[in-house]
Amino acid sequence: MPADDAPPSPTAAARPARIEDYALVGDLATAALIGRDGSIDWLCLPRFDAPACFARLLGSEANGRFRIAPADPDARVSRAYRDGTAILETRFETASGAVTLIDFMPIGEPDGRVDLVRIVQGERGSVALDAELVLRFDYGQIVPWLTQRGGDLHAVAGPDAVRVRSSVPFENRDFRSRARFTLGAGDSASFVLTCHRSHRPAPEPIEPGRALGETEAWWRDWIGRSRYDGPYRAAVERSLVTLKALTFRPTGGIVAAPTTSLPEAPGGTRNWDYRYCWIRDATFTLYALVLSGYEEEATAWRDWLCRATAGQPDQLQIMYGLAGERRLIETEIPWLAGFGDSRPVRVGNAAHGQFQLDVYGELIDALYFARGRGLPPDPTAWGLQEALTGFVEGAWQEPDDGIWEVRGPRRNFTHSKVMAWVAADRMVKAIDRFGLDGPRERWAGLRDAIRRDVLERAWNAGRGTLTRVYGGRSVDASLLLLPLVGFLPAGDPRMAATIATIERELCEGGLVRRYAEDDGDAEDGLPGREGTFLACSFWLADARILGGRREEGRALYERLLGLANDVGLLAEEYDPRAGRQLGNFPQAFSHVGVINTAHNLADTRVDRGAA
Repeated sequence: MPADDAPPSPTAAARPARIEDYALVGDLATAALIGRDGSIDWLCLPRFDAPACFARLLGSEANGRFRIAPADPDARVSRAYRDGTAILETRFETASGAVTLIDFMPIGEPDGRVDLVRIVQGERGSVALDAELVLRFDYGQIVPWLTQRGGDLHAVAGPDAVRVRSSVPFENRDFRSRARFTLGAGDSASFVLTCHRSHRPAPEPIEPGRALGETEAWWRDWIGRSRYDGPYRAAVERSLVTLKALTFRPTGGIVAAPTTSLPEAPGGTRNWDYRYCWIRDATFTLYALVLSGYEEEATAWRDWLCRATAGQPDQLQIMYGLAGERRLIETEIPWLAGFGDSRPVRVGNAAHGQFQLDVYGELIDALYFARGRGLPPDPTAWGLQEALTGFVEGAWQEPDDGIWEVRGPRRNFTHSKVMAWVAADRMVKAIDRFGLDGPRERWAGLRDAIRRDVLERAWNAGRGTLTRVYGGRSVDASLLLLPLVGFLPAGDPRMAATIATIERELCEGGLVRRYAEDDGDAEDGLPGREGTFLACSFWLADARILGGRREEGRALYERLLGLANDVGLLAEEYDPRAGRQLGNFPQAFSHVGVINTAHNLADTRVDRGAA
């Protein structure tokens, strides 16, 4: 549902100025972001982490876009997804008539083919429309060689090639392709963009009308498998569809977001590439999928985890590429001005080289949960868990970089130690529950030692709270996870006091910041100020529910749902002062929160770590 301050029915001429002005369509290999103005401003081909061929999102029209909209700059706009699908319909109304623009990406076999289809249908009266196609490969830098053959446009530069089949003729001028056409009631026009390798022939074009029917049927069948039947069903199903659209079908990996460098602080430098798969997201995502009835997707994600993390335990990364790639070198793209002039634009993510102890616990927890929910067994999983636990035994007392990927000195982060406890706890429970073979008593001793250490060194008696780092004074939002992973009940006096401190010191507008700007315990090494973190706000709702404050948790959950844009999508963060979403968009972690907290409110959630 839209935020209270969302602009009512903007005009087609308005260039998207906020992240929430965009919607997503995808084909389970990549995704396009489409603005309210009918412009596709972001598309990476042929997969999420490939260079963009439309990069207006982070630059200007000159960096690539594909816009279809009425010639009338005062056309009014409304939009919605077809129920249960990732098919977007944008309705334009002018003084002379109305048309609907339908955008979707057909779900084909995972063979590397990518198609994007745009269909414009006349609804009433007569509407003159403009189409402008600006293809720019390599994140908006390379102008391709453009030819017309048999009515199709063919764009080639190096290994990249795109063919566009259109039912209306384009005119090529000034390195752009333009068309002006008029539709009456019952008329339609179609455009099919197909990506392929330049050294191979373009595949045969699809028929737009049939592809639309097949794509809608595919999504309806998929969402029909959902077992969620509790409150807030529309929001949960939209989030499930979004998670599916962020899945890289060939490998089962799920990207954190389909974008890079959408700013956490407008005009600032907190701009990161999120087109990768984070280990930390694994358990949360597995819960969301399994509890909602999607065991096949959960199994594919679990299998991706086992493949990506195979190898020496001391080389475990916090994130990987879509197929488990490890080398995610961070570079800057100087020719793009950034969204809202937020520089630099980054490709790759240097945080992949950080040591974050908590991911060992996240991975072991995910595999424990998968086994407990009856997912088909992976023969390598137990051996992997044993090796990871062996590493934790020797490393849990070491400082690390922490959950938030701060670029400052390493610290003894409380959350990291708790997740080391989770690793030992789940191994002991796996032996007890599933009869697996391992040194139970040794791991039970490790579990007890970590727990004692955390409760002694992370508790600040003077402040009456658990703290972000050992011996510190400040809190951070990751402490909200302690009751969710089973370390302390939400009603435990120490945990209740910590939750109250977080509410008092980290909440703004009822939403949760990850940590305080002036946190002297662990500076993040970055300039500027970020927004409130939506996933953390869902954790606070969960903590309230688990602590017996159910109606307060429900009120926060409904507030969070109200921050979604007009088509139900959430970014990573929200700025309560400016009333706008921030960060990469849409964010899988935020939508996982929508799903899991709804299950919590519906009492269908399984406690993490339950024996």
